[in-house]
Amino acid sequence: MQKKKPIVEGLERFRQQQNISFHVPGHKHGELSHLPQAFKDVMRYDVTELSGLDDLHHPEEMILEAENLLADTYGTMKSFFLVGGSTVGNLAMIYATCKKDDTIIVQRNAHKSIFHAIELVGARPVFVSPMWDDQTLTATHVSYKDLKEAVDYYPEARAVVLTYPTYYGMTSKEIQQQIAYCHEKGIPVLVDEAHGAHFSACALFQPSALTFGADIVVQSAHKTLPAMTMASFLHVNSDIINVDKINYYLRMLQSSSPSYLLLASLDDARYYIQTYMESDGAYIIEKKNQWVEALRAIGSLKVIEVDDPIKLLLRVEGYSGFQLQEALETKQVYVELADANQVLLVLPLLKQGHNYPFAEIRVRIKDAITILLNTPRADIITAPHTAYNFVAITEPAYSIEEIEKSEKEWLPYMRTMGRISSSMVIPYPPGIPLLVPGEKITVAKLSQLEELLATGATFQGNHRLEEKMIEVMK
Repeated sequence: MQKKKPIVEGLERFRQQQNISFHVPGHKHGELSHLPQAFKDVMRYDVTELSGLDDLHHPEEMILEAENLLADTYGTMKSFFLVGGSTVGNLAMIYATCKKDDTIIVQRNAHKSIFHAIELVGARPVFVSPMWDDQTLTATHVSYKDLKEAVDYYPEARAVVLTYPTYYGMTSKEIQQQIAYCHEKGIPVLVDEAHGAHFSACALFQPSALTFGADIVVQSAHKTLPAMTMASFLHVNSDIINVDKINYYLRMLQSSSPSYLLLASLDDARYYIQTYMESDGAYIIEKKNQWVEALRAIGSLKVIEVDDPIKLLLRVEGYSGFQLQEALETKQVYVELADANQVLLVLPLLKQGHNYPFAEIRVRIKDAITILLNTPRADIITAPHTAYNFVAITEPAYSIEEIEKSEKEWLPYMRTMGRISSSMVIPYPPGIPLLVPGEKITVAKLSQLEELLATGATFQGNHRLEEKMIEVMK
């Protein structure tokens, strides 16, 4: 097994040389910084493209070696380090496969970065609505039937974009069949696997979309592996994808001054997963199972397990996820996200011998629920699936170009049924757009919007929801 960390080792050698800085960045190895000492210590590794430190945009030395090790770890033809998050990977893969006015088939509950990429390229999206999951109370994956129908109806599509797993840790049982059918029709499959970078760690976890033949897979190493925020991977494993075009757009879209701290953390995260053993996977699953059993002994708390072994959902009947989140934070327990029904926890990807204070955390969760049960229940708790009635395959009524040229107006959202949305409205997290420019506003979407507002959700995008107003085409 290869146990090198080329970037980490190269930066450490460079630091030990006691170099004099007459180059950027201007903090000069942290000497000019007034940040706390812990920050300044890290800044000694915050360097630039100097002799011996290679260049992310034209790697020939330690970065090339580290990316080759990454490809070897995930079994791909070519893999890249991303310092702009999975967002830049999603942008690059769509730019490399589509151009203006091309048709692209997209899972409707994709991340906002997918929609932004399509908008920037000027491609014409066809949306395939996901199925509803009664266990997690979330939208999950598109069905094989619906995707096949979309591919058959739009054979000119330049790419299909899928999300796997969902933010909530659910995986599709039909993804291999879906990818095979798209390939049969000569269409590449691009997968946003932001939350699945750890899937390849051991056979006890769900398989990566790479295993099923996906052409491009983008992963957020910082979400489930021990990498710094924004540190991500892009993998190409296909003869029908032009790797040079991916490289071209990554050079264009990523910073010309990439962070070596992020690169080092990517190198370390790759090493972490490459050295992850089946026994490590068994260890975290056993620890999680013991903790779940202990949590289920807490009165009023419901624990929901999902496909991803390092994610959990917690609910307290009669209270929204936002209320539960607030109660947990009074005990310094911070969750990944809250929605109308629950909170989502992302557990650490432990190895054998790693200790995590699960017993203490259980005590804090129990205390938080005691506080919660002494507060008023949520005024509105509805069953979201009653409003989840989206058409399987849809196209925006207008293109981005047409929307930009049109007149627009702000209206109370309850008066917009049947109108055309002119901007994005994005509950965040998870960052999946509820309203997309060019789409017709339906009763189902307005019902979801009203429920989210009633339970205290946070929104991104161009909106005035504090005034209950959204923007539509005039």
